[in-house]
Amino acid sequence: METLTYRFEHGSRRLPSAPQVVGVVGSGNLEVLIESAALGGACEIEIQTAAVGFGQIWEAVMRDFHQRWPLADARIAINDVGATPAVVSLRLDQAVQTMLGTTP
Repeated sequence: METLTYRFEHGSRRLPSAPQVVGVVGSGNLEVLIESAALGGACEIEIQTAAVGFGQIWEAVMRDFHQRWPLADARIAINDVGATPAVVSLRLDQAVQTMLGTTP
């Protein structure tokens, strides 16, 4: 297992207080927990992944996510079992949309 942590400062979009979980931890998939947290306007993302050595790809996916959703005071935990970057992006978008009550 590998743990990766990312922090993005100066977000502009705040989330409701109730946390949300989307996805299922299983072969080729992942689970995302997203919640509000007092982080001084930042968004923190922690990833637990079985796919060791893909830090650069994870970082690119997380940067792309933060450009789409510049979250403020948000904490995201990802439990991964080998999901592709497209599935990661889908689950992250799904988590935010579920929390905000919006659709794509």
